[in-house]
Amino acid sequence: MLRSRRGTDMAPAFPEVVAGAAQLPDATALDGELVVWDAAGRLAFERLQNRLARRGAGAARAAEKWPTHFVAFDLLRLSGTDTTGWSYQRRRAALESVFTARRLSAPWALCPSTTEADVVREWLTWASVGMEGVVFKRLAHAYRPSVRGWQKYKVRETGEAIVGTVTGSPAAPRTLLLGRYDDQGRLQYVGRTTTLAQAAGSVVGGLLAAARRGHPWTGWSFSAGWGSKEKLNVTLVRPELVVEVGVDVDVARDTSGRWRHPARRHRARPDLSPTDVPRLTPL
Repeated sequence: MLRSRRGTDMAPAFPEVVAGAAQLPDATALDGELVVWDAAGRLAFERLQNRLARRGAGAARAAEKWPTHFVAFDLLRLSGTDTTGWSYQRRRAALESVFTARRLSAPWALCPSTTEADVVREWLTWASVGMEGVVFKRLAHAYRPSVRGWQKYKVRETGEAIVGTVTGSPAAPRTLLLGRYDDQGRLQYVGRTTTLAQAAGSVVGGLLAAARRGHPWTGWSFSAGWGSKEKLNVTLVRPELVVEVGVDVDVARDTSGRWRHPARRHRARPDLSPTDVPRLTPL
């Protein structure tokens, strides 16, 4: 059985993970995350998303082309014994024992764990392979499903992008839709900001100008989120204003270089021109 956090049956989409369950002790449940690695060894989130809708022969073909791994980071049941009441330290030791004793191989992977601060700092430099950050768990705590008792630290940086269109009023926009030029000189959409505070929207609105004829995004439609089919109601503006935003370092991008998560606006950069903004770089 393979279920998402919300209880959705994901087994038909990932037959290689279901087949791999034969390696586990009977009546054992793991908590973890499905991942797909690309040829360069980076996490390929969009390929994982693509696999979710596949079934039957299509899922089998996808499993051969883009095999999925289950990265285990906790143990919920072991050979019929409920382990959620155990301390994390005890659960972790038991999880490691399962991997060692059963000599687990693909699709199973053990998430690393440490209590050494220097090791954590090293992990936080692994953004190039797609690691978003680290999760902190107290060694003595039991497993508490649906409770936000763990802390997550995400690696983030700031970057620049060009405002190409907005939601809400151009005089006081609610969100900014951002772009970067590619190597062919075409302005490509890279992502959207989180909702702006009223004061911030007014400041940005004062720096925007109405779009002229021939805007590069004329006729384009934009989704409400990465992977969403909901379309936004937008107003084009001159792609002249540069803004600085906070984004997940390199990792939360698809292969075309677009940001999967909304970016946090830091400040407008009227001192920069669109030519100062880094080029869109596919992964």
